[in-house]
Amino acid sequence: MIGMPTLKPSLQQALERRGYTSLTPVQEAVSDPELAGLDLLVSAQTGSGKTVGFGLAIAPTLLGEDDRFDRAGAPLALVIAPTRELALQVKRELSWLYGEAGAVLASCVGGMDMRDERRALDRGAHIVVATPGRLRDHITRGSIDLSGVAAVVLDEADEMLDLGFREDLEFILQETPEERQTLLFSATVSKPIAALAKTYQRDAQRISTISTGTQHSDISYLAHVVAPHDAENAIINVLRYHEAPNAIVFANTRAAVNRLLTRLSNRGFQVVALSGELSQAERAGALQAMRDGRARICVATDVAARGIDLPNLDLVVHADLPSSHETLLHRSGRTGRAGRKGASALIVTPRSRRKAERLLREAKLNAEWQDAPSADAVRDRDMERMLADPVWTEDGPESQADTLAKLVESFSAEQLAAGYLRLWSAARSAPEELTEPSEADRKPKEPRAPFGPSVWFSIAGGYNAGADPRRLLPMLCKAGGIDKTAIGAIRIQDDVSYAEIVETKVDVFVTSLGTDMALDDGSVLERLATAPNLPERQKPPFRKGGGKGGYKGGERGDRGGDRGGDRGGDRDFNRGPKPSRGPRPERSGEAPERAVKARPAKPRSGGDKPAFDKPRGDKPRSDKPRSDKPRSDKPRSDKPWADKPRSDKPRSDKAKGPPPPKGKPSSKKNKARSASDTSKRFTPPKAKG
Repeated sequence: MIGMPTLKPSLQQALERRGYTSLTPVQEAVSDPELAGLDLLVSAQTGSGKTVGFGLAIAPTLLGEDDRFDRAGAPLALVIAPTRELALQVKRELSWLYGEAGAVLASCVGGMDMRDERRALDRGAHIVVATPGRLRDHITRGSIDLSGVAAVVLDEADEMLDLGFREDLEFILQETPEERQTLLFSATVSKPIAALAKTYQRDAQRISTISTGTQHSDISYLAHVVAPHDAENAIINVLRYHEAPNAIVFANTRAAVNRLLTRLSNRGFQVVALSGELSQAERAGALQAMRDGRARICVATDVAARGIDLPNLDLVVHADLPSSHETLLHRSGRTGRAGRKGASALIVTPRSRRKAERLLREAKLNAEWQDAPSADAVRDRDMERMLADPVWTEDGPESQADTLAKLVESFSAEQLAAGYLRLWSAARSAPEELTEPSEADRKPKEPRAPFGPSVWFSIAGGYNAGADPRRLLPMLCKAGGIDKTAIGAIRIQDDVSYAEIVETKVDVFVTSLGTDMALDDGSVLERLATAPNLPERQKPPFRKGGGKGGYKGGERGDRGGDRGGDRGGDRDFNRGPKPSRGPRPERSGEAPERAVKARPAKPRSGGDKPAFDKPRGDKPRSDKPRSDKPRSDKPRSDKPWADKPRSDKPRSDKAKGPPPPKGKPSSKKNKARSASDTSKRFTPPKAKG
């Protein structure tokens, strides 16, 4: 018996039939009799039993002193969830929780037939579970009566705000009676959540059951370091190593979901996919396949997998790292639910190592960094599972006693063992051989040590002399007998450059330069007593055609400054070659106009003369001789073509064909016209002789 005497007998009986022996912390907190009927702002982590929790919290408001519901009519409670899958899951949970109390539940979610939902609402429902968009549609169409709503629950309120449902939520809350109980459940209470609670709740009681220490204590986090080309192979080995009853693999894009679905299907895994491009029927079919055991692996995106609850989901694999630590917690929260143990594996390449460390640090999680399971490790784990299989200790069925005796008589123990091993291996995908990660990949990169005390040197020549940090760096290393780690900042100005040398290498640097203190190109260096007082670097304005500043290296180091945009951004590619570098005009006055050379005419491909310069003669370009007869202004007919009256004869229904080819008469009229035109055509003279 659950030690909660304040629960309704019908709810107590439903929990006992479901196998509940005790309530979770969030369920105990929200079902406190002192909070009955009050507004609540609850923050609890994923998988903590929130659905049953708010079902218990609104029970006193809905049932009052009774133990069962009356006949269903207008809804008494609204439960709003961010996704279709979560809404349908909430409906299933509340159905068994309020089953003994005779509650009638209806759902209003996108992707379903709206006519069926309207008929269900017309028949009456005590509790309506809905998504924000579809519920707003029903309200605007007048197919739902909210006048009797006594309780409103916003489940995963932070997710609904992230998905852009704030306007819909405000519209729904304004349509419900003011005298209602409002419950907000959220994993985190951000500023938007606090603002929503302040506007639509009355003296809400704050409840938090999230531990201040490590989150998801029932989940073990594993960070697998793999070579970049072995990421998908590592996913296969992780799935094979754990052999979880159900597993979910998260990817960031639909294309990645489809690629992993194809790869895992080809390797013999029972896999389904969840992404935004699937219809509601396809999504429901995929989840049902996971619940029925017809599929064991689900490849999904974050949006498609929000709120889903799959039985025996013991493994979560992050094929792509999430964008934030909140998403990492939401993903991992699919496992380790209701006291079950789970594992969350991150596939980390050398390039994404820093991001993985940041996500774990922000989420306050401690992960075990290790290599991905190798092929040998998977085979060893298979051997352990095979030997621990209870089939070895079970007696054979009596109906097959003759078959067993025949097998023992026909084959030796080695043959029977080999046959069983082959059958065992054939039912499982072979593991992948992974490349051994290098030591640099396994160890996190150490942060760069501080440069320390330094000495500055000035170098004759700056921008105007073509100075470039990429050219100065090797020259300083060669002439000074040092490596690049001893050189700090390099600052380029108009007529002078500056270089910073670590103090411990200054003596070696000066000795190698010699008494003339010059580089290979003749640039003279001078040691400075203090750091140069340089103007603060300004980012050059963006100008079309100039790229990053327009001046090569304009965004690199301090080279670009204000010059980058002027040197490249204003260049007109139609004005010929780029003018030579010169001193920059003063900013105080107007810059002198650049002299633009006239562009020479482009020569023709057939001769040396420029195009269109050939004088025209009297001879026309056409082969026909030009007629000297002036063109008459009289129209060809007495009436213009457009004013010709149409015949009373109806048009033929026969489709017109393509116009006849030129030169071939297609009718008597055209033949006559062609014959008359022939006399006017030019006839070439006959050849002499």
